[in-house]
Amino acid sequence: MLRSYLKIALRNIRSQRVYTFLNITGLTIGMAGGLLIFLFISYHLSTDRHHTKFDRIFRVVTDLHLADGSVEYYPEAPLPMAKALRTNYPQVDQAAYLKMNRDLTVEVDRKATSQQRSDTASDQPVRFLEHKSTALVEPELFDILDYQWLRGNPKSALREPNTAVLTESWAKKYFGDTDPIGQTLTLNHRANVRVTGLLADTPKTTDTDINLFISLSTLTQLDSTYDQTSWGALNSTDRIFITLKDPQSVGSMESAMPALLKTHFGVDARYYQFHFQPLRDVHFDVKRIVGGVIRPSLLWSLGLVGLFLVLTACINFVNLATAQALRRGKEVGIRKTLGGTRGQLIRQFLFETSLIVLTATVLALLLVRLTMPLFNQWLSIQLAMQVDIQLLGFVFLLISVVILLAGGYPSAVLSGFSPWAALKGTLAVRVRGNYSLRQALIVLQFVICQALIVGALVVASQVRYLHEADLGFRKDNVVMVTLPNRQTERREAFKNELMQYPAIRSVSASHQPPSSRLLYGGSFKMDDKAEWEDYPVRERVADANYLDTYGLQLVAGRNISQSDTIREYLVNEAFLKKLNVSDPQKILGRKMQYYLSPIPLPIVGVVKDFHLRSLHEEITPCFIATYGPFMGEAGIRVSGQNPAQTIQRIRQVWQKFYPNEVFEYTYLDEQLAKFYETESLVFRLVNIFSGIAILICGLGLYGLVSFVVVQRTKEIGVRKVLGASVASLVTLLSKDFLKLVLVAIIIASPLAWWAMNSWLQDFAYKITIDWWVFVLAGLLAIGVALITVSFQSIKAALVNPVKSLRSE
Repeated sequence: MLRSYLKIALRNIRSQRVYTFLNITGLTIGMAGGLLIFLFISYHLSTDRHHTKFDRIFRVVTDLHLADGSVEYYPEAPLPMAKALRTNYPQVDQAAYLKMNRDLTVEVDRKATSQQRSDTASDQPVRFLEHKSTALVEPELFDILDYQWLRGNPKSALREPNTAVLTESWAKKYFGDTDPIGQTLTLNHRANVRVTGLLADTPKTTDTDINLFISLSTLTQLDSTYDQTSWGALNSTDRIFITLKDPQSVGSMESAMPALLKTHFGVDARYYQFHFQPLRDVHFDVKRIVGGVIRPSLLWSLGLVGLFLVLTACINFVNLATAQALRRGKEVGIRKTLGGTRGQLIRQFLFETSLIVLTATVLALLLVRLTMPLFNQWLSIQLAMQVDIQLLGFVFLLISVVILLAGGYPSAVLSGFSPWAALKGTLAVRVRGNYSLRQALIVLQFVICQALIVGALVVASQVRYLHEADLGFRKDNVVMVTLPNRQTERREAFKNELMQYPAIRSVSASHQPPSSRLLYGGSFKMDDKAEWEDYPVRERVADANYLDTYGLQLVAGRNISQSDTIREYLVNEAFLKKLNVSDPQKILGRKMQYYLSPIPLPIVGVVKDFHLRSLHEEITPCFIATYGPFMGEAGIRVSGQNPAQTIQRIRQVWQKFYPNEVFEYTYLDEQLAKFYETESLVFRLVNIFSGIAILICGLGLYGLVSFVVVQRTKEIGVRKVLGASVASLVTLLSKDFLKLVLVAIIIASPLAWWAMNSWLQDFAYKITIDWWVFVLAGLLAIGVALITVSFQSIKAALVNPVKSLRSE
């Protein structure tokens, strides 16, 4: 029986090559899209799940309750809290503190490495400037998070000061083929650390991607000013992870926190609240930093898009199969007359479907494998198609669902034909009301396609707005470099030397540019009030060239004077609004006391509002003041002409003043673009899958029109003989399909508006969804349908009517 099924299936596939090709192509593209989305979702859902204690691991986070009722969230906790949790709470199995390094200069003695570098003198150390993946940690971290140890002992490797542990790839980067154990690294020219352990490279699916672990006791040498006993200091680089003996005890732990707060914060305890965030939620913590965060809603939306792609491909299959019902009707009639049962016919048709689906599955897997590098490069991720139980299970489920969706209904319809009606040729396709199921499926296809097109246009408009919006300052042609030495004399000499070059327009030393991921600030009060304000003011520490370099505009008063200490303030317009001051002139001369300043200091000017962070957030009160020890970054405004030559000049001046440091630079607009990594990712994803959906819809429509043209060949010939023009014939064949597309546009538009309007609510500053978006999306959908339908219609209309009339 199976052999008979196979012979008949192959015969039908060969006899209908065009429809088989369209079915296989549509299913291949749809299933490939579904597989890519599955791999993308799996990549993010599997983050940090390789840790054996995954369900018991929590991160300590802090809520800061302000007097005005607002709450600020911080994904960090104070350093001494780790020890307190370890020693005072029996529910805690282990706790560890981790301090990430933002900028760490690592020196390797050339004698200790086999690497040869032509750009470095033989007697000079090899230097690396690491911006991430380095951290000072307590050794207890290795009891919480899993790492594969190749050399060394996790219990003792970081117990002593000046010790470090490397991953395999970083050990090779620093020491080449030389054994790293026992070798020495010099950190920030201050601390020499000895390598005591070697780890296998960490999985890519982790949010604690550390390649250089340094013993926490080395912190004193790296930063002698850091107060390791302070409970009030919250630094964005600090993390505390814990494991609970019973994860259900997290509630009792949080209820015990007020007592801990009261002990260490006293009367200020009411402002703080500690929470224990499950490790599974850390990757999707949308409040942690600006940009680069994958929201769970995005994954579920992508899953829905993947389902729609597969569904759209299945709809193509159903439409083409039912459209060919009349052709296969006589086959059904003959087989039933000869004794074939309905069950045998259903199995035959499902077997044919299975062959097509299995072929499409193999091609889809090959297509995913071939396009994976391009997909990863475009989305800046590292997906891999590893054959495991999860992937095999998904592929099996995908095959089963597609066979049932694509083959179930056509099999039931074809096998249910009356043999007498089939042989007589009086079959009729089932109709509900005025629309057949096939028409309804075409509408559903284009509803999905239209919604994705609208989504792509809205996301594109918002992303363009995010990148082109007026931020209140000039971001173009500003080169950012780090100042490793913050001595006033050297910093000013460096700036003055740069200004000798005509292509450099202005140089400003500051703690950070106007917009930054980092947001420092605190309490303040005005000199005419006894109480501190119940909301914070944000700070921008900078020199007197800050306004000129970044194009900040003065609204009233004057610029701050050059100084190495805090002497006066500039404030923004949001500061005035919060104080209910309508006239900027009325704030000038008033004195403000910042929580870090012992005395009130005068406000000498007001600057026009500028965005302190991304456009996700509203502009908040801010001041600009001078303070030399914090000015660790230089913004260099350049002319924009001969950028390579200008960068080379900056490099030369840098090497003159900082000969023992690694020179690196970035452009400010590139830094700010990282605010919107998630939105750019969404933009690329929507574009990819919108294109796939349009292609699948086009293939399905092409096949249906081809079949309709064949069915109406004689009618076309008669009409041409009677004088019908090519245009009238094209209109005749196209109008029914275009009506269905118009119905789909009407249904999809309000659904797409609701979905995209909900997405835009995540932004404090956003576009409005204008009517033209739906018009343009509709025209695109109609254009795809018209091009597809017209190609076959014109081809049929141009055929010699004599040949058309002979076709039957």
